Amino acid sequence: MAEAVRRYGVLVALVLLILFNAAFTPNFLSWQTVNVNLTQVCAIVIVGVGMTLVIAAGGIDLSVGSLMAISGTLAPLIFMGKLFPVSPGLGLALAFTVPIVAAALLGLFNGWLVTRFRIQPIVATLVLFIAGRGIAQVMTNGNLQVFKEPTFQFIGLGRVLGVPVQVILMAIIVAVAGYALTRTVFGRQLLAVGGNPRAARLSGIASKSISRWVYAISGALAGLAGLIVVARNGAADANLVGLGMELDAIAAVAVGGTLLTGGRASVIGTLLGALVIQLVRYTLLANGVPDAAALVVKAGLIILAVWIQQRAKGSS
Repeated sequence: MAEAVRRYGVLVALVLLILFNAAFTPNFLSWQTVNVNLTQVCAIVIVGVGMTLVIAAGGIDLSVGSLMAISGTLAPLIFMGKLFPVSPGLGLALAFTVPIVAAALLGLFNGWLVTRFRIQPIVATLVLFIAGRGIAQVMTNGNLQVFKEPTFQFIGLGRVLGVPVQVILMAIIVAVAGYALTRTVFGRQLLAVGGNPRAARLSGIASKSISRWVYAISGALAGLAGLIVVARNGAADANLVGLGMELDAIAAVAVGGTLLTGGRASVIGTLLGALVIQLVRYTLLANGVPDAAALVVKAGLIILAVWIQQRAKGSS
């Protein structure tokens, strides 16, 4: 029974939330409401996918929110020519690539701390959790960057056949990560490292390399999410971009059924978990409940998810 709840509980919760809102929340079934919820959840899902891979490998990444801030701050500095003189076309190309590469390298730095010095992941990633946002603030002297650049903002505001570009990117990332985790050698090795690191090393798996890669991927996805957020807002605030994102991502992973101790993961579960968390927040706000209450509910969902995991683990 506990295993069935772990497998299908998040899907049942999502369906019940949709049915409740369809019955009691005005205009819930309108395209505008669907669009609002999807665009709000995209960044969480994209970061959550990277977090899923890290947790599946036995780690955790607290730096994703700060990496979003660095990426989101760096992009406008590049295409507005504040770092160095650059032509508009080249500036935009660099603004899409340099921040993501920088975030990936910082993620690789996290992985290096974990594997080279055997620092606990929660401690190793706490370094950039604290210092990363400070770096972003130093780059802009703490000032808000406001811009209007339609080509860059296409990633956050654009549509293809009526579908938001960020939703398309989210779907592609979920599909690729889900395939890699379940259908490739890399995915099987990643789960082996998270499930039993010693056995994985003895079987010849390059566990240190796997760990470094997943942190780099998590960093890159956080960098992409940072670009989407600032493009959508038309402004980059190093103090606010990605603030609390690490908690949202971990919550989505936990609610989605990924084992927080590593070795078992579901990218689709993370997607569903993020949708549940977003719909809970929307439901509360739409029915006049203060936003602060959503934080309490979110904490309750994490506790429930961990409890279900423990029950399923104990009964297996």
